[in-house]
Amino acid sequence: MEQKRIVVGVAGGIAAYKACTLVRQLTEAGHSVRVLPTESALKFVGAATFEALSGHPVHTGVFENVDQVPHVRIGQDADLVVVAPATADLLARAVAGRADDLLTATLLTVRCPVLFAPAMHTEMWLHPATVANVATLRGRGAVVLEPASGRLTGADTGPGRLPEAEEITTLARLLLERGDALPYDMAGVKVLVTAGGTREPLDPVRFIGNRSSGKQGYAVARVMAQRGAEVTLIAGNTAGLVDPAAVNVVHIGSAAQLGDAVSKHAPEANVLVMAAAVADFRPAHVATAKIKKSADDADAPSVELVRNDDVLAGAVRARADGQLPNMRAIVGFAAETGDANGDVLFHARAKLKRKGCEMLVVNAVGEGRAFEVDHNDGWMLSADGTETALEHGSKTLMASRIVDAIGALLRS
Repeated sequence: MEQKRIVVGVAGGIAAYKACTLVRQLTEAGHSVRVLPTESALKFVGAATFEALSGHPVHTGVFENVDQVPHVRIGQDADLVVVAPATADLLARAVAGRADDLLTATLLTVRCPVLFAPAMHTEMWLHPATVANVATLRGRGAVVLEPASGRLTGADTGPGRLPEAEEITTLARLLLERGDALPYDMAGVKVLVTAGGTREPLDPVRFIGNRSSGKQGYAVARVMAQRGAEVTLIAGNTAGLVDPAAVNVVHIGSAAQLGDAVSKHAPEANVLVMAAAVADFRPAHVATAKIKKSADDADAPSVELVRNDDVLAGAVRARADGQLPNMRAIVGFAAETGDANGDVLFHARAKLKRKGCEMLVVNAVGEGRAFEVDHNDGWMLSADGTETALEHGSKTLMASRIVDAIGALLRS
């Protein structure tokens, strides 16, 4: 991505220290970052720290460098504004249109996307005043992230924790890639997402697995949650990925465990997104002790495989049988390669027809493609025959396009 001008606003909360990592990640990505802290924020992190990380001077008031008119110029030049943490006070001042420091004055002059990452105690986050302020900002086109749940100041826990810097950076990049705001259009929708590869045990040490990292499924869950959905994520092997904020995560290991988790959670869901790479086969017998290596090649063990249940097709059948009364859309994923019988899309079209879901997201896989990378591309195939190319970009961008299509499907 070409260099962008990003303003990072920092309000006065204990989570202000996380803004340091955010600034570093954005500058290391090649962007020009200007930090605008409030006076209260500087009680938690000093100006020198932000200046060293960003390479730009740090001011809080509108009467510094007046000849450059910074309270107007900074906002006019910005490609993106990220406020992290955004305290209850900062949100209230932004809603009221206050301009009593450099950050709030800048918020009045920007015409680029604005991303607020709230951080406050649970009681403050759930207070009707904050709820109304968040709704107002979203109504004006700003993106207000759902906070994470976890340890807050002191011994308190609950929703209101600032998401990790990596997550904020990911969503900031998404806004730059999309070129527009992220709509808050999934409120009230219950979504079940599966992600990552399954592992089928062979003995206490070994397993049969695949190369899926879980990044694409995590991206779908993250985008769904930040667009207002109530998301449950069933995660297989995800190589240490950070669980998305505002998402209920259920960790599993094998295909059978994934199937059980889908059966448990699908009856309440409106949308099922099967992004997990579920093993088609598992060993017929699992050894209770490690299988020893013999010196004689003739004694090498053979592994008998049996077919796993098709979780996606099973969900489609369950809906047809009336077992999933709330389910409105089922989306499958297919990692395909061409062969002598046909290309990627040939096999994908056959799979969509065979599975019976509303949509199938197709990735062409191979060396450096789809698996274990941060970027992706492919196609979305719909049951009505529509085929849409997904442009190459980050997996978060691809996730947002998939969610766009799911939203359009639900509205229709």
